[in-house]
Amino acid sequence: MRSVDVHTHLLPPELPRWSERFGYGGFVRLEHLGGCKARMVRDDGTQFREVESNVWDPEVRLRECDQAGVGVQVLSTVPIMFSYWVREPRHALDVARFLNDHLASVCAAHPRRFVGLGTLPLQAPDLAARELIRCVRELGLAGVQIGSHAGNWNLDRPELFPVFAEAEELGAAMFVHPWDMMGQERMQKYWLPWLVGMPAEVSQAICSMIFGGVFERLPALRVCFAHGGGAFAATLGRIQHGFECRPDLVAVDNPHPPARYLGRFWVDSLVHDPRVLRLVLDTFGPRRVALGTDYPFPLGEEQPGKLIRSLELDEGAREALLSRNALDWLGREPRELDLA
Repeated sequence: MRSVDVHTHLLPPELPRWSERFGYGGFVRLEHLGGCKARMVRDDGTQFREVESNVWDPEVRLRECDQAGVGVQVLSTVPIMFSYWVREPRHALDVARFLNDHLASVCAAHPRRFVGLGTLPLQAPDLAARELIRCVRELGLAGVQIGSHAGNWNLDRPELFPVFAEAEELGAAMFVHPWDMMGQERMQKYWLPWLVGMPAEVSQAICSMIFGGVFERLPALRVCFAHGGGAFAATLGRIQHGFECRPDLVAVDNPHPPARYLGRFWVDSLVHDPRVLRLVLDTFGPRRVALGTDYPFPLGEEQPGKLIRSLELDEGAREALLSRNALDWLGREPRELDLA
């Protein structure tokens, strides 16, 4: 069975000039440089990232998937496109709908190779819930990708609970990706937001959903966290001890210990170190870790599945990590996809 990559990012080949349409700035546009390169540029002219055609061209992606033995990619937008900061919720919805319509069209053109996750205007939970329904029921997407927080709201925020409840009701998969990393004012050098901030963001998201009672109240909600769950596995002992020694501070919204929820959610395998991957497997369980590469970006895994294959695993365990765990999270059967 070929592999399923749960963590890949897609952009349309062209992005609207949102600032001209809405009358204020802060949005990202795509400036093509000719050939197979482009720049993601903010309205103030600062460059966010240089990208290549594999971020927008499905045929390039498919060729590279075939070369790497990847049967299926799970597509989601680049997190900078979340637009949770947008001042007018309807504008954020317009951005989300544009991105979701494009992503769904790519999946519809290659239904056995691509599975899609939409994006939501989380700062407006009522609009987000309606767009989630549209993503699943009208566009045929498997679920949605959300950020590790939405503005000043962590994922325990009561306003967000109806969105999670709708995802459970729909049977939609949810992928939580870090973005807008904490502490950036003190992390201006050395790419520290990506090296230090991202793992902390993911752990904060997991803790927020655990301590906020999201998993307790929604036991059928299927959530996968990016980057191996960030710092959570390495700090679980401290988190659990904090719950036990200061329940007056920690157990204020959920009386149950963090360890209760191990095995209730998934993480991807993107940790770059076999020792850490072994810890992740021991912490979350061998049926709750799925291949993820962050394709097509440089901080990802260049050879999909290489880290998983570096571990001494039996064939069944390796296949689970490379494909079957992802299918369980997505709610898909192997026969629906091109995995032969």
